Amino acid sequence: MLCQMCKKRTATVHLTDLLKDEKHERHLCEECASAEGVAVKQNVSLNDVLNSFLASQSSVQAMAHLKCPECGITFMEFRNQGLLGCPHDYDAFEQPLEALIARAQDGHVRHAGKSPGQVIEVDPVQQERQRLQRELREAVQCEDYEQAAKLRDRLEELKRP
Repeated sequence: MLCQMCKKRTATVHLTDLLKDEKHERHLCEECASAEGVAVKQNVSLNDVLNSFLASQSSVQAMAHLKCPECGITFMEFRNQGLLGCPHDYDAFEQPLEALIARAQDGHVRHAGKSPGQVIEVDPVQQERQRLQRELREAVQCEDYEQAAKLRDRLEELKRP
């Protein structure tokens, strides 16, 4: 089958678009699919897959022997529990931890968030609204409907500009 766009090359990418309950099929060559913004995966050989699997297995076995000299926790214990044993674990497991952190933080391994001592401004109206909502839930739970009605009215007052 020829590509529906260029009508020159063989269509190897087959797309199905669903628009308003209508099904539209498109058959494109790799070049036209790339021009449309469709990421085309290249074929991966079985040999490449096996080699990457074996490499990952050997690195897992190497990490299994890592042990903190202070608390004695192994890297595999950390992986199973999800908790480090002491602050020295960051040094003992530095390389595998850095890879885990980078994967979890989109490649970032340095802290870039809030720091202690930063001033955080709290909206007093929002804080009051949350307090009233909590009290309203408690009043309803205790079946104190008169108090619940007062709290509801106060919440409505806060919503008005």
